Amino acid sequence: MIFFKSPYLTKSHWPNGMQLVISFSMQFEAGGQPEGADSPFSGAPLPKQYPDLPARTWFAYGVNEGIWRMLELWDRYGIKVTSHIVGEAARKYPDLARAIADRGHEIAAHGMRWDNQYDMSYENEKRFILEGVETVENITGKRSIGYNCNWLRRSKNTLKILQDLEFLYHIDDLCRDEPFVTLVRGKKFAVVPYTLRNNDIVVIEGRDFSAEQFLNQLKFEFDRLYLEGKKRRRMMSVSLHDRIGGTPAIVQIIDQFIKYAKKHKKVAFMRKEEVARIILNEKDAFIDETESEYNK
Repeated sequence: MIFFKSPYLTKSHWPNGMQLVISFSMQFEAGGQPEGADSPFSGAPLPKQYPDLPARTWFAYGVNEGIWRMLELWDRYGIKVTSHIVGEAARKYPDLARAIADRGHEIAAHGMRWDNQYDMSYENEKRFILEGVETVENITGKRSIGYNCNWLRRSKNTLKILQDLEFLYHIDDLCRDEPFVTLVRGKKFAVVPYTLRNNDIVVIEGRDFSAEQFLNQLKFEFDRLYLEGKKRRRMMSVSLHDRIGGTPAIVQIIDQFIKYAKKHKKVAFMRKEEVARIILNEKDAFIDETESEYNK
């Protein structure tokens, strides 16, 4: 077997002989969306003076059904995931936010509400992030150390602000199939890459994948990364959103995928904070300074 040799990939391995780490994201967003947010009804928007009531019910599905169904699945397999929680979502549905935390899942930050950060001033963006963090912390008792921007679109200041607020990592990066370290003001900051390939909002809603197609996508990604994991550190990210990933069909195929993955040796399921701590504690961790001009 010949493996590709890129100078931009590390030769690191996971501790304890793990060959592949799988990390699930569970986005809790319902209640934080503005009027007119992307939905199955976006193609025929209503005039601004009229609320889009069916769209509201589509988002509400995530808190009435979706996350609860996913929580049952994680409990069945003893898997802990990372839940990126919008502050307004937690404020409107505090019992659900607490249920996620009480079951041992990571509480990660996802802004106070659906809003752009890339065009905010430094101080406005810092207030926006902090408000979301403190809102969720006051409800769950858990302080976030990981961050995800709306549609990944951070500003040139975001990582410096996250450092100010004592975050350890962010996920708004698609450049690798492994975690890595970047420098922010000369200090190590972890990057735990996200996915658009294994992402329900992209392939199910955006490309009309069937549940069966999504399952095949996950299996194909797993097979290749598992094989590569013999030679170097590999991580597989899977992203599920409350109103999409929590539907019966998608939970059913995630159930099947977990069973498939568990048939293989040396596979671990980790929260993203666990991944971040591993690489931050490595003395010889690979450091990528591609965006160093923004992180000084």
